[in-house]
Amino acid sequence: MLNIVLFGPPGAGKGTQANFLKDTFNLVHISTGDVFRKNIKNQTPLGILAQSYMDKGALVPDQVTIDMLSDEVSKNSIARGFVFDGFPRNIVQAGALDTLLSKHNAQVDAMIALEVEDEILVKRLLKRGETSGRSDDSSEDIVRNRIKIYYSETAILKSYYEAKGRYHGVNGVGAIETITERLNAVVNTL
Repeated sequence: MLNIVLFGPPGAGKGTQANFLKDTFNLVHISTGDVFRKNIKNQTPLGILAQSYMDKGALVPDQVTIDMLSDEVSKNSIARGFVFDGFPRNIVQAGALDTLLSKHNAQVDAMIALEVEDEILVKRLLKRGETSGRSDDSSEDIVRNRIKIYYSETAILKSYYEAKGRYHGVNGVGAIETITERLNAVVNTL
């Protein structure tokens, strides 16, 4: 089983690149954002709670996120592996993911981080907000707050995975195809 955590700040291109990794390496793509949106659209209790945090540009509490993602992994228990997009976001979630995967005799094989400058992220997210209708991309203040939260609460995971020898940084700026080639090169070394 091959398990990849695709990492980076909001707007780094995780969703786009996760789809390419999924297709290239025959993995199941589990996007925290997609899981949240599905729960929100279906007005599940977890979805309603998640929406209240997302509207403020804040991260959804760990246990809500962990519960949603555990369900998705369980639904795909015979998969060749997973590409996790937007999860884990902190040490508690990373530990929960380790525990979850260990139940399937697996582990996180690599955390691949898409590295992008903040101003590029802000432009990407505001542009996406113009067409997506996503409330968390609709305001520069909310977008900047999401990036700030990423650095203060989430970026610590770099050290967590570096300590395990599983961290790989990849330049997330350039043509989509070029970024995909950079990611594939890392995965091919695993």
